[in-house]
Order: sequence, then C-alpha cells, then structure tokens
Amino acid sequence: MAESFKTRCFRLAFNFWPCYRGTGARVTHIASDWRETRIRLPLSLRTRNYVGTIFGGSLYAAVDPFYMLMLIHNLGRDYIVWDKAASIRFRRPGRSTLTATFRLDEAELQEIRDLLQDLPKVDRTYTVELVDKDGVVHAVVEKVIHIARKERD
Repeated sequence: MAESFKTRCFRLAFNFWPCYRGTGARVTHIASDWRETRIRLPLSLRTRNYVGTIFGGSLYAAVDPFYMLMLIHNLGRDYIVWDKAASIRFRRPGRSTLTATFRLDEAELQEIRDLLQDLPKVDRTYTVELVDKDGVVHAVVEKVIHIARKERD
C-alpha cells in the first residue's frame, strides 16, 4: 500500500528524531494504513563496529519501535500498547546494507481485539528479520508487545 501524506510526514520527521537518527537507520516506507513499514540500515562509519561490520546495537535499535507504533496507530486510543521484551539473534555479520519489513494484517488486529473482550491484557510476539539485498538473514529480532484496553471512567 502506498504512503499517505500523513505517513510520509511522520516518516520524514521520525528519520530526523535524534533517538532514531543515531541508529544510522532510515525508515523508507510507512503504508497509509500503518500495516507495513520498511527500514534500511547501511554499513557506514556511523554503524560500523570495531571489526568492520554493522554494530549489534544499531541492528536492534533500527527495528525497535515499529511494531509498537504500528499497533498504536491501528488499534486506536482505546488501547495501551507497550514494548515488554525483546531478543536479537545474530545470524551472520552485516557487511552491506540491510533492510527489514514489518507487517500486520487485519486478522492479527481482530484477534487482539477479540482476546481483549475477555482478557484484561495480552502479550503478542512479533518477529522481524534484517536481510541483505539477496534476502540472506543477518539478524532476527523478536519483540514482545503488551496490549491492554484502557479503563473506562
């Protein structure tokens, strides 16, 4: 799905946010419905570690906030969404530009809404891979996201 004016503005502003800019990564696309986001992490002076590959901290930080942001935008104001836990598994050294794509589908969003009709909170686990131009996986990040309905007054 194409970007909207609103998601394009968010993407541009997010790329200049000092916290994210410091990772060396850049958001390249946010779908207008917030169900797909893509990022790019180049090997550069900013992201290079002591042995000349992409720094592990940059790999993780590049992908850190996106499932949380996507869920916030898709579920709306009636829900609380927080990152709860994360893990990263390094598969091979990053020696070139890596990319990651985050996706949510309507079935996942509906399942969350349905679960929260009966439960006070749920934790969902999402996985994203950082891959090179040939599709070779260099790192796998798992994010555990905590989701709850807001209390009504």
